[in-house]
Amino acid sequence: MLCHRSLRPALALLLLLVLPAAGAAHKPAPRTLGARIDALLADPEVARGFWGVNIVDLTRGRTLYARNADKLFTPASNTKLFTTAAALALIGPDYRFRTTVETAGTLDRYGRLTGDLVLVGRGDPNLSGRTLPYNLRTERTLPAIKVLEDLANSVVQAGVKFVDGDVVADDAYFAYERYGEGWSQDDLVWGDGAPVSALTINDNVVFVSILPAVRAGDHAFVSLTPASDYYQVDNRIMTTSPGTGPRKIFINREPGSRQLTLWGNIPVDDPGANEALAIEDPVEFAAQVFRDLLQQRGVVIYGHSRARHLELASLGTVSVTSLASARASEGGGSSLTPNAPLVLASHQSQPLLEDVRVINKVSQNLHAEILLRLLGREKGTAGTIEGGEEVLRGFLTRAGISPDEFVFYDGSGLSRENLVTPQAVVKLLSYVSTQPWAEEYRNTLPMAGVDGSLADRFKNTPAAGRVQGKTGSLSHVNALSGFLTTRRGDRVAFSILCNNHHLAPKRALEVIDQIVIAAVEQ
Repeated sequence: MLCHRSLRPALALLLLLVLPAAGAAHKPAPRTLGARIDALLADPEVARGFWGVNIVDLTRGRTLYARNADKLFTPASNTKLFTTAAALALIGPDYRFRTTVETAGTLDRYGRLTGDLVLVGRGDPNLSGRTLPYNLRTERTLPAIKVLEDLANSVVQAGVKFVDGDVVADDAYFAYERYGEGWSQDDLVWGDGAPVSALTINDNVVFVSILPAVRAGDHAFVSLTPASDYYQVDNRIMTTSPGTGPRKIFINREPGSRQLTLWGNIPVDDPGANEALAIEDPVEFAAQVFRDLLQQRGVVIYGHSRARHLELASLGTVSVTSLASARASEGGGSSLTPNAPLVLASHQSQPLLEDVRVINKVSQNLHAEILLRLLGREKGTAGTIEGGEEVLRGFLTRAGISPDEFVFYDGSGLSRENLVTPQAVVKLLSYVSTQPWAEEYRNTLPMAGVDGSLADRFKNTPAAGRVQGKTGSLSHVNALSGFLTTRRGDRVAFSILCNNHHLAPKRALEVIDQIVIAAVEQ
């Protein structure tokens, strides 16, 4: 009896502890949109970051949720929303880039060209093997230098057999500003931070392919595409026995260097690896490759290959009149222009809209930077970052966005110095939704669970197929902004920016996605 009596107080205490817990387990989850988002952001680990959210119902014209909506955040690649909107509004979706091969010299009946042969770039970002239009994913079915090959063929067909001068690659359509302010040094070696140029070949990168040798103990096979001796390769990667674990490969190229050093190991049964490395000077690279292509086609070249840049310091000496004349000449190649060059070959791009689609779907940094400089060249004072930003500021002011709501130092979002409020992002999206090109713009954004940078997000959720948004990520920064359609059919613009967080990347995206799903379900 004593034993049973001593258990009763303990049993009663256990029931007191269990019953409240059971009640808490059945506590209904927050139902309103605000309560759901607040609950997500209240998690202690999540709350350590700085969150900005603005969600606006475009159908009913009311704000559904706002948190720090007027505070400034680093937007990462959400910057591209602004650059691409300005390009479609001011330059237009049908704009086409033109690349030419021309000379100021003469071509005689024997095929002898007196003077330099000049490859002139005017900003075409797709002189590459990329398949356009973009369809669900990036495809590269053509050789990386297919356009250069076609231009070389046209030069030969024009009758050129000898070149007395140099083969010159000219990117003076934009000023020589390869990098944006606030870019990290770590970015400059890789494809994401490729230098900007008005003459862009293969996204200004070389693809490094690494395959194991046939036998363990031998060096791995390393090849570069496009093939060129522009880079010197020091290959120290060794092939190891089958099943010796995951490959460990390291690549180093110091900024300013043309030396690639690769080391590590790769098992003989490994499928191989690929990496995109930035080309140090894309224009010098283009000149060298184009000269090689001409020689392969039997053209005798007495000169060298070299680059021609437009230095920023020289812009002050260029008059507005001469710039206007240059634009007329470069745009139409009119024979009425005094001292017009002899055009021997020409390539015209697909419409600008197709590249805007690439920029937003896969977050292509280089192409966004080209658009910024194009805004300055076509609609401003010069093809410079400053010229483009001036045009962009004017566009955003007309869109109803206050100058104190944004600061941009580049067009892609690589810069850590960019700042924007969630409210400004939503204002931009609201403005875009009223424009004639609104649907074209919206369809350049990744679709949740379908394509681009959202292809693997929101699958099997209510948001799949209902969200079109632009992602953004830097270290300790994640963002997603765009359009969504609620279950009841309302159109919504939203912006979610998170800075200064220390969450695992997967966890940060999970919180953002849950906020979006809550907005779809509200």
